[in-house]
Amino acid sequence: MKAFKSFISRRRQSYQSRKKANAPAPANMGSNPAPAAAQVDNGNVKRAEAPEANAGQQKVLAQAADGTLQLALQNKSNSGTVYAYITGLALDRGNAPIFVQADGQTIYQPSAPATVQSPLQADVAIPLGAPGNTVNVRIPKIAGGRIWFSIGAKLTFLLNPGPAVVEPSVTNPSDPNYNLNWTFCEFTYNDAQLFANISYVDFVSIPIALSLASSQGPTQTVPGMRPDGFQTIVAGLRAQAKADGRPWDQLIYEANGQPLRVLSPNNLLVGKAGAWGNYWDGYVQAVWNKFRNEDMIINTQAAAGNLSGRVQSNNQLQFPEAGSFSQPTAADIFSCSTGPFATGANAARNAVIPRLAAAFNRSILLNTPSNQFPNGSDPSQYYKDPTTNHYSRLVHSVQKDGRGYAFPYDDVVPDGGQDVAGTIFAGSPTLFTIAVGGQ
Repeated sequence: MKAFKSFISRRRQSYQSRKKANAPAPANMGSNPAPAAAQVDNGNVKRAEAPEANAGQQKVLAQAADGTLQLALQNKSNSGTVYAYITGLALDRGNAPIFVQADGQTIYQPSAPATVQSPLQADVAIPLGAPGNTVNVRIPKIAGGRIWFSIGAKLTFLLNPGPAVVEPSVTNPSDPNYNLNWTFCEFTYNDAQLFANISYVDFVSIPIALSLASSQGPTQTVPGMRPDGFQTIVAGLRAQAKADGRPWDQLIYEANGQPLRVLSPNNLLVGKAGAWGNYWDGYVQAVWNKFRNEDMIINTQAAAGNLSGRVQSNNQLQFPEAGSFSQPTAADIFSCSTGPFATGANAARNAVIPRLAAAFNRSILLNTPSNQFPNGSDPSQYYKDPTTNHYSRLVHSVQKDGRGYAFPYDDVVPDGGQDVAGTIFAGSPTLFTIAVGGQ
């Protein structure tokens, strides 16, 4: 369990570094090559986490080669034009960016190009065939991995000097993939385990389901979004915008007159910095008023143990060892990584931040009887306040089992509590199955 908590901590840090890197790349990137172990989201450098030391019916067709793992990619859509892409940093190649080629077996390690936005020199689009078809592929040990899917057209990945992979973007209108229908899940496969999750931290579009078989335990599954889930989220956001006058409906991106994807509240800020204005101000003030006279107890679930804090006369929420926290803004809460939620060198503070940020997004700071976060929280009481992360509320509501990674610290749970983020992990994985399309 200690190793797993360490792994989760690194994934959280990876989410934050991706968000912090969400700034346009300079026009002259060609003269400033990106580091070799970096990924780029349409010109924005993404730091991948550092490595550490069927759905029940699908069978492994052949024993995977040493150090590799078999993946089963299933087309559960209604389209025969579906492609998969596998990207990440190869642990046995010095964290070099790699792709799995179209044959599902051969590894493509791109060399550094001389100029930015250079094309790949290999076909990395894995065709999934007709609806109901399964394609088996193999992967080596990979950190910061993603399995991408597109329906209706191939995606475009590019290279910058480094090399750094320029990944598809949902926030850059000039990206060649901007008006295409695509999605991804995330994983890391190293000597310790395979860890994976369906991520809605950036956006929601095509349903994905995960299954992980292991030689030392039962098969784990994350069934993902209902077939009508995306449409339900779209309708819910439009209704919420009418109810509170906030820009929830602006999270919906349409192409050709139809909703194509739904952005997270944080990603709306990329193009509209002031979109959320004072949305959280009233709730934050109510929290500050409550904890002037009551203790807020953060269960750090780490070496610092339980920390009790109160709002002091300087209007700062003060914790022993973890320091003081100013009132967060809407951007701070939705990003989980700015203002008082920016991590640093203080380990106790870094343990408080995920739990406090998660409590804000779930709006449980005013309705948890014990004032203990997260150990006193009850998932059935998440998102009950009118001021909450309604994107996350709706995303969870349309998952077949309620589990989905809807904001950067959505994996925060009480000790012994049930996972709500939709993560799967195994130390001895034998088959990782990813189904796209929701059918």
